[in-house]
Amino acid sequence: MTGTIRLVWAREEIPDGPSVFLAGPTPRAAEVASWRPQAVDLIAARWTGPKPLTVLLPEDRDGFRAVDYDHQFAWETAGRAAATAILFWIPRDLRTLPGFTTNVEFGHDVTTGRTVLGCPPDCPDPGRNRYLVHLARHYGAPVRETLPETVAAALALVTGAAAAGRPGDERRQGPVLKARGAPTPLT
Repeated sequence: MTGTIRLVWAREEIPDGPSVFLAGPTPRAAEVASWRPQAVDLIAARWTGPKPLTVLLPEDRDGFRAVDYDHQFAWETAGRAAATAILFWIPRDLRTLPGFTTNVEFGHDVTTGRTVLGCPPDCPDPGRNRYLVHLARHYGAPVRETLPETVAAALALVTGAAAAGRPGDERRQGPVLKARGAPTPLT
């Protein structure tokens, strides 16, 4: 199964094993293309690990958005907590991909040692990423400027975790969230 990836979409059950969570702004309008399909293609082309790699996508498989925001929030929080690596790609455009929620998520996750930050300098609003880049560097998180470089850095985190004997399985026991299930209570 070398090189196999499996896609897990928003609110689907999160399996055990090595994984990458694709964090970053999500399009809110049909005419705005998601960056995640390109990231998935890059991951699929580059993953050579001995186990299947789960790619956690906080978008819907069928294009429908969560009816209950709590379910989406619970799944994303659980997914980032379970992920071996959290890839943040922020092609900031205040009109179409503002990433305000992404800012909060990055601030929450940057100290985990499992984050990679990608901020393209040619995006429409690169100055709005300056603080995140500073924060990432302060905490020692890799910072990259292209999506291929960001994917490579995230896969290096996964490979490094596997080499150190922590491929993601030890972080939790059993599935995190049942498919389309109720949110996990946050205490």
